[in-house]
Amino acid sequence: MNSFLSFFKGKRMLITGNTGFKGSWLSQMLLLAGANIVGYSLPPDSIPNMFNVVGLDKRMKTYFADIRNYDTFQNVLRKESPEILIHMAAQPLVRRSYDEPLYTYETNVVGTANVLQAMKSVGCVKSAVLITTDKVYENLCVKRSYTETDRLGGYDPYSASKACAELVIQSYIRSFFNTDKYGESHSTLVASARAGNVIGGGDWSEDRLIPDIIRSTMEKMEPVTIRNPDATRPWQHVMDPLTGYLLLAKGLHEGNKRFVGAWNFAPDEKDISVKEIVEKAIKIIGYGGYNIEADNTKHEMRYLHLSAEKAKKQLKWRPKFTNDSALEWTFEWYRQYYKKGEIEKITADQISRYASLSDKPENGG
Repeated sequence: MNSFLSFFKGKRMLITGNTGFKGSWLSQMLLLAGANIVGYSLPPDSIPNMFNVVGLDKRMKTYFADIRNYDTFQNVLRKESPEILIHMAAQPLVRRSYDEPLYTYETNVVGTANVLQAMKSVGCVKSAVLITTDKVYENLCVKRSYTETDRLGGYDPYSASKACAELVIQSYIRSFFNTDKYGESHSTLVASARAGNVIGGGDWSEDRLIPDIIRSTMEKMEPVTIRNPDATRPWQHVMDPLTGYLLLAKGLHEGNKRFVGAWNFAPDEKDISVKEIVEKAIKIIGYGGYNIEADNTKHEMRYLHLSAEKAKKQLKWRPKFTNDSALEWTFEWYRQYYKKGEIEKITADQISRYASLSDKPENGG
């Protein structure tokens, strides 16, 4: 591990949502760094799933519980007494939020409030990074980059719930964790992180493009169906934003109050469409095809892009992947999985390779 990740060696950390795709990658990175991590999450929601495939179920302590249960979470926080907390537990799917709006709001808004209130009550956490999404902005469907000061909003229940979560975070920072304004002794420093459309090996979630491609090409040997081919997104490999989250956690732990507040994490390259991603994926895999079956019953934004200039200037964070290299690393992981490779070792090797890369975007696998 490089010197940045070595900061977390021996740190007591709690990760909510550690059984999810991003949470599993983050847990693996931190275990390799030597952190003392504990998870709080619902059981994995797919078979297979990254959490079990790389053996995290055997290598880290996890409390299987619902983030909506305040008393349970508060008790876990008090018992484990972490110094760093990363909150990733969420209902993360746009299309599912149309089917389960109340559950989405309860999980994403009340769940976030529960985490903040428990931190306020217990008082052990020095550094907290709460993950929302790139979809928290009032999307005007224009081709420009949203910055951290742009207006929050949301068309679908998922996006709106995450925008609400951002307001809850801001309120707690201003009301309870703002030591400069109120002169209180509370030492918790809190930030929110906004990123989205992450890709990487180990994601089998429903209604996500890369898992859909994997299921169609590598499992069923049939064309992948895409419903919104012209939608453009800021695709990025999962390790790029996770590194941003950890840089934030490190800076907050060191007492840097400039890092309090909201942060965007986005790739350098121009956004590309769903259709382009599918075509690139098929080329990398070496076989497959696609069908277009438009579905307008559940509204999804056509354009979305964030500016990460704040993170680049103040955190010294930069994405290390291009679109092509992110896809190559992703499908390299899946190829090894379906060949029955040593997937825990392969995942660790990718993390080590990533840690050794320069800040210049990777152009190949």
